[in-house]
Amino acid sequence: MNTRALAADILVDVAHAGKSLSSVLEQNLPGIAQATDRSFIQALTYGVVRWYWQLDGILDQLTRKPIKDETVRMLALLGLYQLRYMRVKPHAAVSETVKAAGGKTWAKPLLNGVLRTYQREQARLDRVADEQPFRAYSHPEWLVNQLRKDWPEDWPALLDHNNAPPPLTLRVNRLRQTRADVIQRLAEQGIAATASTVCDSALTLDQPMAVDAIPGFSEGHLSVQDTAAQLAAGLMQLAPGLRVLDLCAAPGGKTAHLLEACPELAAVVAVDISTERLARVRQNLDRIGLEATLITGDATRPDTWWDGRPFDRILVDAPCSATGVIRRHPDIKLLRQPGDIAALARTQQAILRAVWPLLAPGGVLVYATCSVLRRENEATIAEFLGQQGDAFDIPIEADWGLPAGHGRQILTGHADMDGFYYARLGKTG
Repeated sequence: MNTRALAADILVDVAHAGKSLSSVLEQNLPGIAQATDRSFIQALTYGVVRWYWQLDGILDQLTRKPIKDETVRMLALLGLYQLRYMRVKPHAAVSETVKAAGGKTWAKPLLNGVLRTYQREQARLDRVADEQPFRAYSHPEWLVNQLRKDWPEDWPALLDHNNAPPPLTLRVNRLRQTRADVIQRLAEQGIAATASTVCDSALTLDQPMAVDAIPGFSEGHLSVQDTAAQLAAGLMQLAPGLRVLDLCAAPGGKTAHLLEACPELAAVVAVDISTERLARVRQNLDRIGLEATLITGDATRPDTWWDGRPFDRILVDAPCSATGVIRRHPDIKLLRQPGDIAALARTQQAILRAVWPLLAPGGVLVYATCSVLRRENEATIAEFLGQQGDAFDIPIEADWGLPAGHGRQILTGHADMDGFYYARLGKTG
């Protein structure tokens, strides 16, 4: 097996076929015997996807016309990534990448010429590519323009955070132990962790590690969840005896957190359109030892699954562009298209209108996205409030995020969090 050749095939599936990087890796990595090979392929593919727009700008300068063969083009990007960002010895980066072309003998001199020219002229080629902001920050140009419009003062830092490695943040199951106890027990085993200053259930490991190796994870004492996502439970204003609906619930982190935060709830119903993803909710709940009612259903069609009993609290974890979690899923930069945003906003409106009748008078609905685009967030809520006479904004007073027209916006990197948006709505009665 040639690791670079396999990495190129994986990248073709992502950039050309539109598949998610994580899913393609899940299909390919388990069959590779050596852990070092698996790690190398993962580092290569994540790196090229993260810096795709920048590397593509360099490649444009090195070729007189675009490389039509997608696999060979990805090999060229892989070679450039190794030379610019990895500690691979330059001669190995060149020779092994050329070798990965296999039977495509015509491609070998092309790859060799491209990579050796880059070695000789790297400083100039990098400088020219970085003259364009979307190349320098390695994001699609439409997204850079939108972020500059939405966040004129914050967009450079936001893009930088998108390109940085994400932290490994955990949620402490406080039904089992306190956060201070967890941090102490981790320290006793040589694992340093820092408590979040904005969420009392969150801690971040100073050095990421394999999830299964984290003490207490398999027993349900800890779960992997970004601090921003952990804020949802506190915004729900939970109390014993309430009926709670968690919409678009997979993979179940927020569902479990609701139960951990208030075990005396009368019921928690978790709905997701995907049966396969809903199975992950069950796995997470079983690991922690908690119980919820799981329903496969379309959030825009509650008539097909709702039993008619109103809910006191509803969490709408709405489908969105996921532009707030690019640092975890850099393939979003390749997969998301500008036309997607308006379509997602329509879906978000459809969900809000469909589930609002399920909320009891006096109830609370929390709307959440992992997006940093205003169109999906405060604009969606403003539109809904303008059309729904019995809905009103419940302000979120907090020391995290930025105040928006409605709700609060967390930009990626604020307090080391993912990008997230929250709004809280009340129903008259």
